[in-house]
Amino acid sequence: MSFEHAPVTKAMMVGAGLSSFFVGLFDVKYYFHLQLVPHISRHHQYWRLMTQYLAYQNSSDLFLAELLLYNVGIHIERRFGSVKFASFLVVIALLSTLLEFLALLLFNPLGLNYISTGASVFIYSLLYQYSRLVPSVYQFRIFGIQLNNKSLNYFLAFQFAISRLPGSFVVAIIGIIAGQLYRSEIANFDTYRVPLSAVTFSRRFILPLIGSLRPPRRPTRAFPEDSRPTNAPLAGLAAHENDEVITTSRRPSSTTQATTARFRNTDGSVDVGDDSTGSRSSVMREWVDELTGRTDRTNAGIRVPIESEISQLTNMFPTVEREVVVGALQRR
Repeated sequence: MSFEHAPVTKAMMVGAGLSSFFVGLFDVKYYFHLQLVPHISRHHQYWRLMTQYLAYQNSSDLFLAELLLYNVGIHIERRFGSVKFASFLVVIALLSTLLEFLALLLFNPLGLNYISTGASVFIYSLLYQYSRLVPSVYQFRIFGIQLNNKSLNYFLAFQFAISRLPGSFVVAIIGIIAGQLYRSEIANFDTYRVPLSAVTFSRRFILPLIGSLRPPRRPTRAFPEDSRPTNAPLAGLAAHENDEVITTSRRPSSTTQATTARFRNTDGSVDVGDDSTGSRSSVMREWVDELTGRTDRTNAGIRVPIESEISQLTNMFPTVEREVVVGALQRR
């Protein structure tokens, strides 16, 4: 899975990683910590309600957040579209800020005085959308428990929710509630879109900074490389001698193969083939027949196609390899 069609998710992951790194590097974590007492009640630092989303306090929280954003955020952004996904994040930020402030005021007598920092509330809102929109691909059982391919993400989110009780658990509940409010038709939060000027600015100045979004190029090899352990000098020599990349391109003509044919003697010397194309083709055909067991199949009664039939089908289907044509004629 790549970041194709998911630039906002990649920007979130890169931004969370860089901000957490520089916050720890310059030792300014105390600016991103949120407590009701004394930050809000005594010093009236309400700006902490927004700066708390910018950085994580430790590397373990950052690692779990990056895993969940990669596994969940990409799916949701591809379903929403980048503009709607960015609008979703803005709405969740406003709703969660209000809900967290109310939670601190209401549950402070019960011992709730701080809120876990970082973009965790966005992750739980995304997880709610993920559970409602993305179907499971496969299911499996472990000790009789029915699980699916989405269970690992839920397990990581649960571990994240209980990492710093009670603040982390409150953040998880608030994120789920904010996600439910976004999907509900109470206030039509899902109809909000970020301004066009912000979209244009992001595409022109921010999108080039996050790097390429293209998926990795798939190799053209028909078969994977041999990964069996071998002796290093012999393996290098064999790799140099058998340096052939098997692709799905069209095979060269028989004349070219006959011209470039080489034969190795039993004593290790190499002889260049004869100038006669017919003799070289017959020797090569016999050698191929011995390797593929075609002579045994002929003796066993299996039909061997003639060259005219092979040429006719090859001309009709030029993109099909010769072995496929021969196999199809043998099965007639």
